Amino acid sequence: MKLSDDYNENVFINCPLDSDYKPLFKAILFTVFDCGFIARCALEEGDASQIRLEKIYALITDCRYGIHDISRTELDCDTNLP
Repeated sequence: MKLSDDYNENVFINCPLDSDYKPLFKAILFTVFDCGFIARCALEEGDASQIRLEKIYALITDCRYGIHDISRTELDCDTNLP
């Protein structure tokens, strides 16, 4: 598989995308850009015909780095699994 031209500068951001998280998301975007990298996240893909998981996989594949904030992951009451 051929890597994109921007592979070494791309950073995949995996975090909550709701309004409560928006200020932190903006801070992450600013930091990534200020460090000279290109921020990528699931919000940039607008093709509704593409399966969401495929979109995310394609984005991750196109990024050398990733930032993952899973701090809001909650456990299921029955299984104690996320």
